[in-house]
Amino acid sequence: MIRKTLLTALLVAPLSAYADSPNSVGCGLGSQVFDGQSGIFPQILAVTTNGTAGNQTFGISSGTSGCKADGTVVASQRVPMYVGANMDALARDMATGGGESLESLASLMQIKGADRAEFFAVARAQYSRIFDAHDVTAGDVLSSLYGVMSESDTLAQYVPV
Repeated sequence: MIRKTLLTALLVAPLSAYADSPNSVGCGLGSQVFDGQSGIFPQILAVTTNGTAGNQTFGISSGTSGCKADGTVVASQRVPMYVGANMDALARDMATGGGESLESLASLMQIKGADRAEFFAVARAQYSRIFDAHDVTAGDVLSSLYGVMSESDTLAQYVPV
């Protein structure tokens, strides 16, 4: 239960003002501290900082730290952000065809319960295509995952257009 609560907090807090933010991690102290830096590690550090100690919540409610009180929640960035923040766990779970991080990804991708067994099986069977290099990026993983999903009649419906 604690892990699900933490997962929800990490996913929802950074997304709350994402749309009006000029970066991929939302607004808040982390966005200010890591402003101008690129790559996965500064993004992870920024989103983690944004979601801790209530600084993003304060920024949204006060209109500071690059936040806007009238911002819009953008759900389309949940999946890429989750993949970026959980690469190791996803690699492990995809290699075995199941696990908490893969279950969470399926949930974020809105894969129906009846289709999840196939999602897990495809992720396992196509692991070497999804994680095709030791230095693979979150974008590469997601692109490859969507590619193998599009080859399945059942899973193709979950691939964004």
